[in-house]
Amino acid sequence: MSDPVTLLFAWMAGGVLGALFFGGLWWTVRRVVSAKQPVLWILGSLLLRTSAALAGFYVVSGGHLDRVLLCLLGFVVARLLVTRLTKSPGEIARRPPHEASHAP
Repeated sequence: MSDPVTLLFAWMAGGVLGALFFGGLWWTVRRVVSAKQPVLWILGSLLLRTSAALAGFYVVSGGHLDRVLLCLLGFVVARLLVTRLTKSPGEIARRPPHEASHAP
């Protein structure tokens, strides 16, 4: 088992990797709308983001499963944060009303 500081570093590194990955995805989607060659932007972004994330996971893991799992947890938490932070005010206002989970 790794020491707590190393595990905290792995979790934070996963958060940074996730923020870069999903922030890059958000940026790419916004850029593709006005791009002359959107396929190149999408494929280039996919290759760059995936390569960076996989390389980051490899470096952070150091061959330890616990580090990989905490890095993945940080990655998922970053996804949730980026998704929440990149919503436009119009999307937040247009939420569907909460439906009852039972029949009247």
